[in-house]
Amino acid sequence: MRNVERFKVKGPNPLWRMYRTISFLKVVKNFVVIELGRFTPSTRLKHALYKTGLGMKLEDKVSIAYKAMPDLFYPERITIGENSIIGYNTTILTHEYLVNEYRIGDVVIGAETMVGANVTILPGITIGQNCMIGAGTVVSKDVPDNALAYGNPMIIKERNNEKE
Repeated sequence: MRNVERFKVKGPNPLWRMYRTISFLKVVKNFVVIELGRFTPSTRLKHALYKTGLGMKLEDKVSIAYKAMPDLFYPERITIGENSIIGYNTTILTHEYLVNEYRIGDVVIGAETMVGANVTILPGITIGQNCMIGAGTVVSKDVPDNALAYGNPMIIKERNNEKE
């Protein structure tokens, strides 16, 4: 099971009343910073923008590709380890709104990890160190160190047989 905090609500779905759960001004600021970052061609500039403007915990030499989308509401709950790559158009979610509840969870991506293009990482997920996440994967459960994960539903295999 993913490591998320659950908040039950009564009445209309919580997305309909989202500004009761998060500040409108925070969402506006995050929106501006994320949209600038998504289209910034420099990975160094994007790295600095996301660290200072969003409070994301990015270690040294983290590269976030064009149009990758960190969570709009709680980007400060994202941690990415040293020398990792987040691929084109990847979405990293730290929140999810359901009909009767909303959930919030940290996303931790280990060092030396490559996340392929068009991956969706759900809230409350930990991806270990030295992992590879295949393009288009929906990461719906934790991935251990030294693993290859791909597909939907996600398949996890150990990476010990790869040639350097």
